Amino acid sequence: MPKVDRRIAKSQEALKKALLELMSEKNFDEITIQDLSDRANVSRGTIYLHYQDKYDLLDKLIETHILELRRLCADAAEMDYIESTLICTDYFEHNFSFFSMMLASKGAPYFRNRYLDFLIEEFGVEVDVLKGKNKGLRKDILVRFVSAAYVEVVEWWFRNERPIPHEELAKQLGELLERNL
Repeated sequence: MPKVDRRIAKSQEALKKALLELMSEKNFDEITIQDLSDRANVSRGTIYLHYQDKYDLLDKLIETHILELRRLCADAAEMDYIESTLICTDYFEHNFSFFSMMLASKGAPYFRNRYLDFLIEEFGVEVDVLKGKNKGLRKDILVRFVSAAYVEVVEWWFRNERPIPHEELAKQLGELLERNL
């Protein structure tokens, strides 16, 4: 992997941080390139050097976190649901500002859909509808049901400013996954 110039990395990080800050203040649709430029203390040209527009910036920011979640899930493939969910909730805890903005605000429904699609893909591998309690159920319906419920619980956790520790959230979600998958 080629080494990224520190100035480029610094500009990109400043823009991602500026985007999150601005999204906490106003709706994404109201954010302008000039707002981003001013907040990140970079020129408009610098923004367009790295991103096509604010949607591309948001997409790259989201993709970074989805890829990391995918990597964490791959690392946790041999763990039980509680242990693997703990890895995810720990990541949520350490990236609270991003996830709370993306899941608890109305500013980024696009992230919710991407996150839901990610979970559908991940849980789709786990579901067996040929035996046990799920016998006879349609796999696509079961996977969508469990994924949507998971997203809703995580959103609840962020909207309510972490009413329980992330370890407890992982335990509860893990047990629910074990019962349903």
